[in-house]
Amino acid sequence: MPPFLYRPDEEIGTNWAGNYHYKAKRLHVPEEVSQVQELVKKAKKVRVLGSRHCFNSIADSPEDLVSLKNFKEVVSLDKKANTVTVGAGVRYGDLASYLHKNGYALHNLASLPHISIAGACATATHGSGVDNGNLATAISGMEIITANGELQNLSKEIDGEQFNGSVVGLGGVGAVTKVTLDIEPTYNVEQYVYRDLPVNHLEDHFDEIMSSAYSVSLFTDFKNNSINQVWIKNRLDDDRNFKADETLFDARLADRHMHPIADISAENCTRQMGMPGPWHERLPHFRMNFTPSSGDELQSEFFVPHEHAYEAISEIYKMSDQVAPHLLISEIRTIDADDLWMSPCYNQPSVTLHFTWKPDWESVRKVLPDIEKRLAPYNVRPHWGKLFTLSPDVLQSRYEKLSDFKALLSEYDPEGKFRNDFLQEHLYS
Repeated sequence: MPPFLYRPDEEIGTNWAGNYHYKAKRLHVPEEVSQVQELVKKAKKVRVLGSRHCFNSIADSPEDLVSLKNFKEVVSLDKKANTVTVGAGVRYGDLASYLHKNGYALHNLASLPHISIAGACATATHGSGVDNGNLATAISGMEIITANGELQNLSKEIDGEQFNGSVVGLGGVGAVTKVTLDIEPTYNVEQYVYRDLPVNHLEDHFDEIMSSAYSVSLFTDFKNNSINQVWIKNRLDDDRNFKADETLFDARLADRHMHPIADISAENCTRQMGMPGPWHERLPHFRMNFTPSSGDELQSEFFVPHEHAYEAISEIYKMSDQVAPHLLISEIRTIDADDLWMSPCYNQPSVTLHFTWKPDWESVRKVLPDIEKRLAPYNVRPHWGKLFTLSPDVLQSRYEKLSDFKALLSEYDPEGKFRNDFLQEHLYS
């Protein structure tokens, strides 16, 4: 038995939240690219496991799982090209510290810095900001092991549409072992929180609020026709130059550090109250070395076109009695359009409604179809790595490049080696 293979009778375990138990028969933890090539070449069914932050079965395999957590090196920092190349196991928080020390930054970060770069980009994970694309839009190059065990390099500059189809690859293109990211000079951010924004202000001022700073998030429990908190992340070199007045459309400036769930201590959150700090210590909501979010939770997220933001938000407020009892908190964010085929923001500036649920799947499973039905007029698209019940035929109809993506998968993986139950159900059934 190779030294990098866990014994088959050991339990592989669960995802980050503990709601999903992996069903794969074997978990491999290789240390070299050649070992991954050997595993992929010999496997009948194989998937690559990231930082276990998906809430559904998208990362699972009926046979072999490969963890690339040992691929955590910064391969190169190209100051001339303004790029950095890293192993697939590198987490955003670790890379961010390295980049800042060397005078560089990424364009954005997600709420959690704990997630792996390759895994987050494969599912189009994002932060917020009307001018900020999702995290995958920073990728300019990838090293992939295809189903025959061969290495293939893709670049945005050379491979064009093939590259655009591969970046948000849902784990089906192959085993991504390295990614190259576009970087920029480091910058500082200050963060403010406003409390109790009357939701009716969103009808006429949603764009004004969401574009008032580099990154803005709204947190609500969908009670009392109020937005509980508005998180403003002001980039100090940004032309918008947000000024923190005492009120923001009747919301009050917080006089203490806040957790999105008001009853939880803000110790785990990035610093607020206008304290300037490096980009990577302000853009995420949670600090790298602390427990993210609430921990014991479920998550769903739905993308709608930006122009329908207020209507979509209003629809959820109308079903407050169904949603609120099962909710810990909900976050509303904006993401710019992109040209990545399987991104929910493909050719579409978007607004997302993210739900952090109490860990009660039976109750959540019953309310999700009603949410999806209310958002259906806006061609809602779910986050690939979170919980949803949208039917496969409806989901497939929302992706105009789906047939091209499936043709791309057939080219890279003609026998469906990387295809698992999730992809089979949602893309092929």
